[in-house]
Amino acid sequence: MSSAFPLGQPAFVSNILDRAAHLRADDARLMAMEDRSDTRAYVVHRDSLVVKHEDGGPRALLSIKEALALGANPGTIFLGLRDGAAVFGMGIGAAAIETLVTRSDAGIAELRGMAMQGMLPEEQLSAIAMAKSMVNWHQRHGYCANCGQRTAMAQGGWKRDCPACKAEHFPRTDPVVIMLVTSGDKCLLGRQKQFPVGMYSCLAGFVEAAETIEDAVRREILEESGIRCADVRYYMTQPWPYPSSLMIGCTAIATTEDITIDFTELEDARWFSRDEAAQMLNRQHPDGLVGPHPFAIAHHLVGRWLEQDT
Repeated sequence: MSSAFPLGQPAFVSNILDRAAHLRADDARLMAMEDRSDTRAYVVHRDSLVVKHEDGGPRALLSIKEALALGANPGTIFLGLRDGAAVFGMGIGAAAIETLVTRSDAGIAELRGMAMQGMLPEEQLSAIAMAKSMVNWHQRHGYCANCGQRTAMAQGGWKRDCPACKAEHFPRTDPVVIMLVTSGDKCLLGRQKQFPVGMYSCLAGFVEAAETIEDAVRREILEESGIRCADVRYYMTQPWPYPSSLMIGCTAIATTEDITIDFTELEDARWFSRDEAAQMLNRQHPDGLVGPHPFAIAHHLVGRWLEQDT
């Protein structure tokens, strides 16, 4: 299966921006940057992006003037610098979206679908993920969790301040373990009800409070499949802006093989041979089963295992 995401390079991992955190407190400079002709922005609505329709395909990187003309909210989140030019994230309201969908020169498109189809430059995906996570965080955290008062954006969008109780609120990233469990020449894959028909992937779950990554891997595998495992090893991470997680890719070796599925979490889980796993990644399984898309770190966990010597 051809892909813009070669082994070891899933979506959202190659950040081309200099985050330039030292500029976040300089309101005057950030405001001046918004007026520069080379400044650009990504406009986010939930899991989608505002794009301009062009002959070469959709363009998500907009000038501030374009973004505002398409109905983006005026508040900006400073994402960083690219070749010295500022890049911002911006939100857009539901009323503007309703108007936007009637236009022929622009529109709204779902991020995941565009990325999987190669409709967005791969090198921009990390910056887009940052914009999506940050815009969504601001939309969900407009009020102080301490006293309930309306908060205000600060630090270029990287903080919200409460004027009443003086609490400071910062964007968070939720750690999620995602793991490939193997037993000899078999790997354990599962599927959730919302997966596309026939798709199986690595098991995953959130890291809980006061829990190590290794313990989270062992616990999630046991809870979801009844499999006990050991020898947990780290592979790589992938930022995942749904809404703002960090997928921590790991491998583990099973010490038991009898599966007991937690049907509140999974629709199915089973062992697959090395040959079957390869067929699934290549969309060649005789039963029409498929593995995770190269867009996701799960694909790379399976692909790396397949490349290892038997």
